[in-house]
Amino acid sequence: MKLKVRVVHYRHDCWYADIDDADDRQPDDPFWYVDGCRTQAEAIALACSQLAALDQAVAAGTLPSRISETVAA
Repeated sequence: MKLKVRVVHYRHDCWYADIDDADDRQPDDPFWYVDGCRTQAEAIALACSQLAALDQAVAAGTLPSRISETVAA
């Protein structure tokens, strides 16, 4: 599984980051996201920490779930 981190600056004081499948052409349902980071560095640091956790889970045989699969109905 190839994962990618995307970091977006969407207001003068807000950054967004998500982790998704590198082959997913529609980034509307990532495996993880964070919104409202005050700096790019904060968004990147949080995404890298989560990416490391996902890497360990995949190495242990647990495939990540998409956001839509983890939200209670």
